[in-house]
Amino acid sequence: MLSPEMPCDEVLRQQILDDNELVDTPADAYLDTLVRVVREVFGVKTVLISLIDHDRQWFKSRIGLEITETPRTISFCAHAILGTQPFIVEDTHNDLRFHDNPVVINNPQIRFYAGQPLLSEEGQPLGTLCMIDPEPRQLTAKQLRLFVDMAVLVEGYLKLRHVSAQTAKLREALSREQRKTMLDPLTQLWNRAGLNHFLLKQEQQADELGLHLGVLFCDLDHFKRINDQYGHAAGDQVLWETARRINAAVRPQDIVTRSGGEEFVVLLQVHDEQELLHIAERIRNTLSKEPIELDEQQLSLTISIGAALRTPSETPNEAMNRADQALYQAKGNGRNRVELAS
Repeated sequence: MLSPEMPCDEVLRQQILDDNELVDTPADAYLDTLVRVVREVFGVKTVLISLIDHDRQWFKSRIGLEITETPRTISFCAHAILGTQPFIVEDTHNDLRFHDNPVVINNPQIRFYAGQPLLSEEGQPLGTLCMIDPEPRQLTAKQLRLFVDMAVLVEGYLKLRHVSAQTAKLREALSREQRKTMLDPLTQLWNRAGLNHFLLKQEQQADELGLHLGVLFCDLDHFKRINDQYGHAAGDQVLWETARRINAAVRPQDIVTRSGGEEFVVLLQVHDEQELLHIAERIRNTLSKEPIELDEQQLSLTISIGAALRTPSETPNEAMNRADQALYQAKGNGRNRVELAS
């Protein structure tokens, strides 16, 4: 196996990556959509947006792969960022650089790899958009052009994100080490610690804007049956897809968290109950309208949601408790429904 070399300006490259505040951040609905489209267009098993960090590659967005990172020493993408053109390995078994790589010999058993470097505004490679498949492949000239075009979309979005107000707020709120402790590794959402951190901040921002803090407690219906019938790996896949769908159903400023198990909590700043209920129904419909593909099986899912709008006289935690109680009402009233706390 040939380990990747370090770029000649690695210190500068790493500093720019750090400044972009991309590593160890929550999943992004736009990027998740892009990797899903790339997989559908090219028919590969796995598509990743991979960021090359100090000693690891970390996946900002992924589909078809359960792990969130690998060591940099075995990373194909760490080879790809040494250039600016697509880095293609048609068959790893015939390539002396990779034929004995652990990710070739073991899962995910890579045979085909294609990676296009993603450059910062300064022209430094931060990572790649890459495709992986367990079967050898060749890309036509047309496919290669299309793949590069898709990488341009990813790269452009990352540049826009870097200058956005949302990124600025994230910088002010949390250090990178703090973020790492607040991310759920499976779903790439904020975990319970993240929920507790953002709860008071969302209340304060809502008050400043003349809005109300809204809370949605979301719980998958009959999730235990999925684990019992299909196994915990399938259950993890369902939780991952659920996180993607909830993220896509809410607004960019909303905070989506996994509080534990199959329970998700969304924090929102809304004008009134109708706006809160509208978003809750959008989440419910997003989960139920299309089945999840699970090992070539179609698995139908529903979700129950409890909603609460914080009143001026209560604390954010009291509003959370009311939303939790409303969730139990939704379960008791037949599931696959939204209940508003009294």
